Amino acid sequence: MQADPRPSTLWKMSSPPLTASPRTARDGARGPVREHAGEAPEPSIAWALWAALLCALAMAVTWVLAELVPAIHLRDAVLLYDFTKLQRPGVDTLANHLLHLLDPLLYTMGALLIVAAALARRRPRVALAVAVVVPTAIGIAELLKPLLAHPHDSVGWQWVGPASWPSGHATAAMTLALCALLVAPHRLRPLVAALGGAFAVAVGCSLLILAWHMPSDVLGGYLLATLCVSLALVAMGPDWDRPRALRGPTAAPRPPRAR
Repeated sequence: MQADPRPSTLWKMSSPPLTASPRTARDGARGPVREHAGEAPEPSIAWALWAALLCALAMAVTWVLAELVPAIHLRDAVLLYDFTKLQRPGVDTLANHLLHLLDPLLYTMGALLIVAAALARRRPRVALAVAVVVPTAIGIAELLKPLLAHPHDSVGWQWVGPASWPSGHATAAMTLALCALLVAPHRLRPLVAALGGAFAVAVGCSLLILAWHMPSDVLGGYLLATLCVSLALVAMGPDWDRPRALRGPTAAPRPPRAR
């Protein structure tokens, strides 16, 4: 009798079934493994909330120290006097020109340019946030001035009125700088941060040289602007810097069907 050329099925029936490795079993219990294991985690906006809380705390501490602590109160006036020593005809002219850039009309035009840039980059939520934050920050500053008014010490000839904290000009300058930073593309953000920071610092120094505000007023304005922008980031959510078409979780691509 001729032997059957087909392989015997006896070995297949008697061999033990293949079992998955422990790691494979664990992965299967957790669900399917993503094809893109190196995908970056979802961004978090918790840092913006912490920044807002720290700015609010720093504002309270700044005002309390500048008003209730005599040594800090006097030091605030002495520092203002030191800045006024920089007054020169050319310096005063430059400082006045710089502060006039924050006049209502020019300030509004600058804010509208930032909003237009956000819309051009397909960031409607950022554009809306800028349109809300710019007037809100100034409005809060003007509301706090009469509520937190307190007399200042005078050193030399300079004198600043009691309703001066926080500085509206410092708030406006820092708000514009931070909003421009939100709208700028990633590759340009270092440059925008440097230019915006220099502009905000120059406005603060101009206020002190011309004795329009106390140093604590300028610091309070910077903190208020940062607080408002941080809250706007929290409201926009972690995907604030993505175009509308790219927001939300990205599904893994489906494998091609076998033909």
